[in-house]
Amino acid sequence: MNWLVSPRTLRRQGVMGMNQRNLHFVGRYNPREAYPLVDNKLRTKRLAEKAGIPMPDLLHEVSRQHQIEAIEPNLSQLGEFVIKPAHGSGGKGILVIASRDRGAFVKSSGERVDLNHIKHLLTNIISGLYSLGGRSDDAIIESLVRTHPMFSKLSIDGVPDIRVIVFKGFPVMAMLRLGTHASDGKANLHQGAIGVGIDIQTGEGVGAVQRNRPLTKHPDTGEPLQGIAIPNWRDLLTLAARCHDVTGLGYLGCDIVIDAEKGPLLLEMNARPGLGIQIANGNGLGQRLKAIEALELFAP
Repeated sequence: MNWLVSPRTLRRQGVMGMNQRNLHFVGRYNPREAYPLVDNKLRTKRLAEKAGIPMPDLLHEVSRQHQIEAIEPNLSQLGEFVIKPAHGSGGKGILVIASRDRGAFVKSSGERVDLNHIKHLLTNIISGLYSLGGRSDDAIIESLVRTHPMFSKLSIDGVPDIRVIVFKGFPVMAMLRLGTHASDGKANLHQGAIGVGIDIQTGEGVGAVQRNRPLTKHPDTGEPLQGIAIPNWRDLLTLAARCHDVTGLGYLGCDIVIDAEKGPLLLEMNARPGLGIQIANGNGLGQRLKAIEALELFAP
């Protein structure tokens, strides 16, 4: 798809803009009372656990300063874990500890940090430094996902994830997000991660972009980005579809990782998923969403 064309041409090709997403899909199909279920990652975890949807294990939650000192002995015993804000976005405030070395905590990038660094991060999280609106927040400490071997040469430091757009219970578009040095290992397109469009039927890659520019190889590893096939694809789509059932959100994004031992795990959900997935797929969301809306016209 040529993206340097007129807005009229893009609309004809089914490319959806932010206004259309917000007014026609988010505003129409997502009840406001359901937003807290996905905006708060702790609530998402509890909801998923109740519904039997697998997620990384919750190790600790911290909401008060005194709790940081209380869990210090437990932190010192953990070999690997992830810290994230419950109301964070864009990958901010996330710390991935991949191993320990002589008392130090080793990040997925190889950088070493000490316990004081971790305690300082927890303090910043609960004070609201990374939360939407700057309000006080909860810190989540959860188990580390073990990257599936298929992705070992395709991502830098962090764990790749798959964003699936789900509309009225139907997975309609998917994208694999690969960390890079530019994104500090985070699977965040705005920070320089790679987006690989995925054929929703087969789970196979259809093209890759970084900062909206096409790629054929990973810029850091040199690994080719063609021929990617996502393992456990049907299970992953089933997991994504169930997220509609448990939240009541008609239009949402599901971020899923594939653990080497546990298979697909839900990381989080988003009631206002971004539109960069269209660029990665070289295809617009509009026609697919309209096709699903049209199913109502033929329902018995």
